[in-house]
Parts: sequence; structure tokens; C-alpha cells
Amino acid sequence: MQRTSACVFLQDGEPKRQLCPDGLLFNDKASVFAYPCQYPIDVDCGSRTRTQPAIPTEDCPHQFGYYKVGDRANCGQFKNCAGGTAYVLDCPTGLAFNAATYQCDWADLVEDCDAEAFLGFRCPPQAPGLVQPVRFFRAPDDCRKFFLCVDDRPRLNFCGPDQAFNELINACDGVANVTGCA
Repeated sequence: MQRTSACVFLQDGEPKRQLCPDGLLFNDKASVFAYPCQYPIDVDCGSRTRTQPAIPTEDCPHQFGYYKVGDRANCGQFKNCAGGTAYVLDCPTGLAFNAATYQCDWADLVEDCDAEAFLGFRCPPQAPGLVQPVRFFRAPDDCRKFFLCVDDRPRLNFCGPDQAFNELINACDGVANVTGCA
């Protein structure tokens, strides 16, 4: 639930009650040099619980805010609504938008993202009796990419320029040193 966005500004030395723009909340702990209306994730409203009615547009539930685009299998995009206009942005390849933090994060750490469906990779089962918390696998479609399986959940990684993932050493290596990678 969002919190109240009412605040008091000084105008010509006189206090004037105003509302923060829809989607932003008044932060009474904001620095004197900061805009006092901020995103909900950045505001501790304490006991204030009321909000103004939303002013949605066709693309935005509120005039301002960050919102996930896509479903559990397509979670690498988000939109930034500014003044009711949506700007769709992509997370870096392999990362998913985390609505809880307004950041791009490893897909397996985003609650409403299916990392396996999103990345198109499932960590192979571990041998019975041998449990490794972190394992490495070269991507089947591109030897410059590899998957890090953390607790059997995939994370996509990339080797640098002129490098490829070498399964013999579980690390990026010169392309010439990696079998089957031209």
C-alpha cells in the first residue's frame, strides 16, 4: 500500500500544502538539497498511510514510477513512467527487473521471474552425494557465454573480448585455447 504524498512547501516564505506528483511520496527525511517527493522504495512513511488517487494513463498505473514489463519468462524489461509517459528499458542481457528494488538483478534472485525460462537454461542435475553450491557450464549456443549455477539456479555470464569459456579450467580463456570455439 502506498503512503500519503501530502506535504508542505514554503512559497514566498509562507507554508502551502501541496501534493507530490502521482506515484511519488513525500519524504520528510529528505535532505534540504533533495527534491522531497521521492519513489516509494526510498520513503519511510511511518504511520502515514493515505495516498492521493492514482492518475493512470494508458501505459502507466501512476504518473511516476518503475514497473515490470512482461511475465515470469520475459522479465528483462521495465518501464519508467515520467509524467504519465512510459519509457520501456531493457536490463543488461541475463538480468531481470526486480520490482522490489527498482534494479536489474540476477534472474534467480527476482521473486516473480522464472530464471530457467527467462535464460533458456536449466542447471543439470548434480550427482548423488556430491552437492556443489556453485557450478559452471558453457552456454550451448555461444562459447563466449557461460552459466554459473548457484544452488542449481542459473545466472548468465560473459567472457571478455577475444575470450571464451574453457570448461577444462572453469574460467574464461583465450579463444585459441578453447576447443570448438572459433
